[in-house]
Amino acid sequence: MSRFSEPQDPAFRALNDSLSFDWRLGPYDVQQSRAHAGMLAGAGIISTAERDELHRALDQVERELADGAFRFADGDEDIHMAIERRVTELAGRVGGKLHTARSRNDQVATDVAMFVRAHASRAVEQTSRLAATLVDVAERHLDWPMPGYTHLQRAQPVYLSHHLLAYFWMLIRDRDRFVSVVSGTAALPLGAGALAGVNFDTDRGLVARELGFSSVAPNSIDAVSNRDFVLDYLAAAATCATHLSRLGGEIVVWSSEEFGFCEVADAWASGSSIMPQKKNPDAAELMRAKAPRVAGHLVALHGVLHGLPLTYNKDMQEDKEHLFDAADTLELCLTAAQGMITSISFRRERMASASSDQFLAATDIADLLVRRGMPFREAHGVVAGLVRSAISQGKQLSELSRDELAACSPLLDDEFYAVLSDGPWLETKVSEGGTSLARVREQLSRARSALQ
Repeated sequence: MSRFSEPQDPAFRALNDSLSFDWRLGPYDVQQSRAHAGMLAGAGIISTAERDELHRALDQVERELADGAFRFADGDEDIHMAIERRVTELAGRVGGKLHTARSRNDQVATDVAMFVRAHASRAVEQTSRLAATLVDVAERHLDWPMPGYTHLQRAQPVYLSHHLLAYFWMLIRDRDRFVSVVSGTAALPLGAGALAGVNFDTDRGLVARELGFSSVAPNSIDAVSNRDFVLDYLAAAATCATHLSRLGGEIVVWSSEEFGFCEVADAWASGSSIMPQKKNPDAAELMRAKAPRVAGHLVALHGVLHGLPLTYNKDMQEDKEHLFDAADTLELCLTAAQGMITSISFRRERMASASSDQFLAATDIADLLVRRGMPFREAHGVVAGLVRSAISQGKQLSELSRDELAACSPLLDDEFYAVLSDGPWLETKVSEGGTSLARVREQLSRARSALQ
């Protein structure tokens, strides 16, 4: 029997049904249904024999879902109804008891929380693995100099190891964000019913322990309407994807002929349909382009939940496609980044040549004047004048005459040429977190500790 006397319009059915995407919750739904049936028997709501029948049917459903043999029916609105239908086919009338003391509202909230927990945990593993790879690559290129950039203009020399470790710390922050996401799924929604609780004295703590939740949601209204953990996952994923996009963007630039700092392995590159000589870093480019897609899912779900009255509304069905696509996209990008960084080749001579540009020592010359008593802002202006003079004459800084130096400042002497000729510019950056080798070695030690 149904409350409705007319069939649903096919267009509404297409709009309303979620089976085309929420089938991915199937394994979690079986797992929670198994725990729920066990709790019902423990509370005396169903018999142990009925529990065993339900468990046998759920075991069969789990196998069918795993090997692709599960057949969906035309009337299946979502994965939850599909599984209940199949359990009833297998177990008979007792299958109708599986939904006792729960609603699809708390059921789906629990499934989604379990999905988020699983994929946030996977992101923790993937970001940790990529971070560890960056440490390994940094150690292999410890003392390889390269230009550091601001505004994509050569600024100051750094070691390649130092530059790569910047991405390491981004990924460690990403890892920690995903750890927090896992913590945000700790409270079990199941048992809240549709919104007000259920008419049975259920043991929610038992179900929580069975499913790996550390507590139960204390408010039934919040339990069914809460999607904070999805927002948290999407926020962490958007930030992580943005970090990967920056890494991808630098690989694209560095692998160009104009830079020539690196070459991606053939496994992560594509050719051209018309230009046989081309080797395009397409994996890096796609990593760069995927970030706004993930960020878009975060913004979209904020839009879905914005102003939404309590408790459950069908709008909340829109959480899943955003979540599923973001998880798939991020995990694929992390896999691609892992493969690229593991196999990338750097060109030491090309980077060293670019980092030997004497104009990159401008700050060191300014600091020389500061050590001799000149205020930094004045020193900045003096060195800017030297740079302007050298550029206008097509000279290197070291080619300026002593008279030209004296004309800019009487504090400049032969040490000016020593600073430029010795090329110690990287090793002068001795502040904590700087690019001198001693500091990079300290940083590597801290990185290894952070991975623990």
